[in-house]
Amino acid sequence: MSDKSARQQAIRTLVTARPIASQEALQRLLARAGWTVTQSTLSRDLRELRIARIPGAGGRVRYGFPEGQTGDAGLGRLERMLPQLLVSVKSGAQPVAEALDHLAWPDVAGTIAGDDTVLIICRSRAGRDRVVKRLRAYRPR
Repeated sequence: MSDKSARQQAIRTLVTARPIASQEALQRLLARAGWTVTQSTLSRDLRELRIARIPGAGGRVRYGFPEGQTGDAGLGRLERMLPQLLVSVKSGAQPVAEALDHLAWPDVAGTIAGDDTVLIICRSRAGRDRVVKRLRAYRPR
């Protein structure tokens, strides 16, 4: 996973885990997690992740995903590819791994792709079980 992907995953994790009201607060939380980012980089990351300021509990504004979005911007791409590629993978493992990386699922630490194989490295056994469940949902019935 590239530094940018890992940083954006950290942002996504922080924003979904707790209410964050400002970029400055998010910068401080990222710094505690080992990520030093400029305001412009953070703004760009938030835009790319489609994270916006949304109304929170009690009328407070916080960063989050607008209604109807989950942060899985690459999910449509993966949904289009997996039914074909899971049936018979002859080539194309690298685009599948790239699509998985762009989803930045919190349970996935990273992927490694060969010509016809994708290795998905999960952060925990429970995470592995969740990833397997999500992937199995794409199998043709």
